[in-house]
Amino acid sequence: MKKRWIALGLAAAMAVSMTACTSNTKNESGDSSNTADKKFTVGICQLATHPALDAATKGFREQLEKELPGQVEFKEQNAAGDSNTCTTIVNGFVASKVDLILANATASLQAATAATNTIPILGTSVTEYGVALNIKDFTGTVGTNVSGTSDLAPLAQQAAMLKEWFPDKKNVGLLYCSAEPNSQYQVDTVQKELEKLGYTCKQFAFSGTNDVASIAQAAADASDVLYVPTDNTVASNAGVVDNICRPAKVPVIAGEEGICSGCGVATLSISYYALGVATGKMAAKILKGESKVSEMPIEYAPQFTKKYNKTICDALGLKVPDGYTAIES
Repeated sequence: MKKRWIALGLAAAMAVSMTACTSNTKNESGDSSNTADKKFTVGICQLATHPALDAATKGFREQLEKELPGQVEFKEQNAAGDSNTCTTIVNGFVASKVDLILANATASLQAATAATNTIPILGTSVTEYGVALNIKDFTGTVGTNVSGTSDLAPLAQQAAMLKEWFPDKKNVGLLYCSAEPNSQYQVDTVQKELEKLGYTCKQFAFSGTNDVASIAQAAADASDVLYVPTDNTVASNAGVVDNICRPAKVPVIAGEEGICSGCGVATLSISYYALGVATGKMAAKILKGESKVSEMPIEYAPQFTKKYNKTICDALGLKVPDGYTAIES
């Protein structure tokens, strides 16, 4: 009888132990059943107002609201193009203990990573995370509290596109903001590709909004064609660039559709809204406990579309190569 009671006790203990193990395994694998009633606060720091960043933020918000309906409070702030303001914004998010930070553009990402190493951070509209975060030999996963999506377009294809449009031109000016490290990365890479194609290249860097006009004028005066990367300062001042380049008959190849719609003739375009949606899906997985941000690789835009600006092409008398779609006005 005594042995029987001992056996029954051992069996009961094993059953409890197995139940506990099953429960722990479910939590570690990201069981989302316990998040259905939770409320989350998400801070959004957007560097500036322009179509690309606006679309990424919109896609992010709409997807996260779809994944977690009624459970997310957004604290959305815009830095008006100032990196110091990004720092102020994200420090406020950290102080208020938000559950996740969306850093829209490189300066926002840099400010967020400097502010916290514990709150999950997702970047979007960031071209190259290794450059933005000064990571040598970047392999695609940051491995800390940071992940996100990239708007990196195939830079060699952008150079080839310039050749497709302007095979007989010789001098290419590369216009960008020196305060944006990913802009520097893009122009350096595109310059190498253009030089392989036989062009003579010169970089024209401005430090901020105040000297966009003067540097753009110098670039237009010295160049047959301009190339502009996915640069936030140019995006916010595309009208300034257009007012200089279009009268001078100097065409601009742009790194993204928003810039192209303002001052360019052609671009290899991605959907920034879709990029925001992808980032929203990543955020939902983190908040639900399904994925750890440290293990999430950077995601990239799945496809690119050749587009052109009909108004500027008509004004410059340019013939559009086959395979291009007009940007909708």
